[in-house]
Amino acid sequence: MVQLCSIEQAVDDVLARLPAHIHMGLPLGLGKPNHFVNALFQRIAQLPERQLTIYTALCLGRPALGDGLQKRFLEPFIERVFGDYPELDFLAGLHQDNLPPNIRIQQFFLQPGSLLNSAPAQRDYVSSNYSHAARDINAAGLNLVAQLVASHSEHPDRLSLSCNPDITLDLLPMIAKRRAAGETILLLGQVHNDLPYMPGDAEMGIDAFDLLIDEKDSTTLFSTPNMPVGFQDHFIGLHASTLVRDGGTLQIGIGAMGDALTAALLARQADSDGYKALLADINLSQWAQLIDREGGVEPFAKGLYGCSEMFANGLLVLADAGIVRRKVYPDVPTQQQANAGTLDEAAQTDGISVHGGFFLGPRRFYERLRELPQSKRLEFNMTRISYINELYGQEELKRLQRLDARFINTVFTMTLLGAGVADQLEDGRVLSGVGGQYNFVAQGHALEGARSVLLLRSWRESGGDVSSNIVWEYGHCTIPRHLRDIVVTEYGIADLRGKTDEAVIEALLNISDSRFQPGLIEQAQSVGKLPKDFRLDPRFADNNPQRLQAIQAQHPNLFPEYPLGCDFTGVERDVLRALNWLKSKFKLTEILELGKAALDAPEPSTYPEHLQRMQLTDPQGLKEDLFQRLLLTGLKATAQL
Repeated sequence: MVQLCSIEQAVDDVLARLPAHIHMGLPLGLGKPNHFVNALFQRIAQLPERQLTIYTALCLGRPALGDGLQKRFLEPFIERVFGDYPELDFLAGLHQDNLPPNIRIQQFFLQPGSLLNSAPAQRDYVSSNYSHAARDINAAGLNLVAQLVASHSEHPDRLSLSCNPDITLDLLPMIAKRRAAGETILLLGQVHNDLPYMPGDAEMGIDAFDLLIDEKDSTTLFSTPNMPVGFQDHFIGLHASTLVRDGGTLQIGIGAMGDALTAALLARQADSDGYKALLADINLSQWAQLIDREGGVEPFAKGLYGCSEMFANGLLVLADAGIVRRKVYPDVPTQQQANAGTLDEAAQTDGISVHGGFFLGPRRFYERLRELPQSKRLEFNMTRISYINELYGQEELKRLQRLDARFINTVFTMTLLGAGVADQLEDGRVLSGVGGQYNFVAQGHALEGARSVLLLRSWRESGGDVSSNIVWEYGHCTIPRHLRDIVVTEYGIADLRGKTDEAVIEALLNISDSRFQPGLIEQAQSVGKLPKDFRLDPRFADNNPQRLQAIQAQHPNLFPEYPLGCDFTGVERDVLRALNWLKSKFKLTEILELGKAALDAPEPSTYPEHLQRMQLTDPQGLKEDLFQRLLLTGLKATAQL
């Protein structure tokens, strides 16, 4: 029987019923009951005889304000978007390296880039596949699970794990086994008013919980505002969209490249002529056979089925557009059903169009899920992560569902021999985590008709320095080169599966930026991986941003800056564009460089609203005067973008 209690009563009960060392599991991302977590954290911090270890991932915190122009831009925006979202108290301890000595935080996935310089977060990071997290947490001695849940007025005896059934559903049978052996393991829930009630596998009887906090959480849900999609990402998305086969399966992630792919698929469906005209200007002749064999450029007659650890905003947008609509059976059909010819009818009425493990996205994404009728939400089955990320366990069913699967993920670096880097820097510091990327790459090789597609920006620019993201070697890899498959950059597609090292190198050179091709060729030749007389195909010697930007200018409607919606005002979009330009072009610590750049700034009267938004209408002192001139310079430089 579930016990209703306040947050403080829940803390008292947990302390009374569990041993001195509490091992608490929290969902990754959105599903953490932050108020309870903070109350338990603060209580145990005052009890040196107790210990608390928290096992979780993706601990969400407001973006760091920084200083200068960045702070002036972010402060009011963060206040508007994140409102009264309750920060996790232990995040401050991780950032400041002052956690109480009796509390540890172990994560298997970090909020990308946010804890690079946190010594305790780096030391207590656990490199583990997402699908192995439940196993590892249970083995560590888990004795408390706490998470946000959703309720529904028509189902008072049930709760929904909503955004996070992913690991909890995998843990439940493990917990049941340990309870049967006499161990005390508590499940605690708190209802959040704004969490969508997701039916299906995510539903649980209310009595499955030992403790239920009787006050519903009504604070702001953490959201991830849609960020601008630049020309590099749009061209990456366009190339990748040609590899998605009608009637197949799609997995995508969060971020600008995922948004770009979604935008390209929307254009393929709704603006076929414009989409094909753009592809003709890009010239995909080098990859025409691959596209014909593995993908397509026609609108989706059959539709796609989504199978993604993250039910991303892009998948919901594609479902609303009628692209993600192929339904799959929830069970393996019997021979009798097959003979009766009733399978298609059953799939249309009872089938599932998206399997997801967790969700996180912009505010509009949560609103849209809440708006959907329950019957429509049944098509989006939030379920355990082992079902999505692995083939073993119900493998026959999964193979029937995951036809022509395209597992599309991102990396920030590729080696010229085909290894992908997505989670960790060369010096060992962790940016994010492996998550499910390795699982999906492995599925891409294990499923008939499936492909793994890694998206990569071929170059990056920071502080005026431009460097290649395709390198000869790197001191770490996330995806080993023996699992190399398809790589996509803004310049094209490299099909690496089953190819020799020489062929792999040439294919990646073909989609690398021409500014770096000579150096890469020389490195490959120096160790005998390319012949001394190797010559790059002239078709790929013009891989430069200017060529792509010229194509973009001819098709402006197919390059939306915010293809999935935007939380920024028009003025804020302009300012963000200017700030990103300044960051890419100048080292903000080099005052002389900045001073020279500001000499050509337009008059303040040109951008009065923008200066007002940044509190720079009437600059006070030399520092604010420089800020004003820099902002005006950036606004002028990006006015036509």
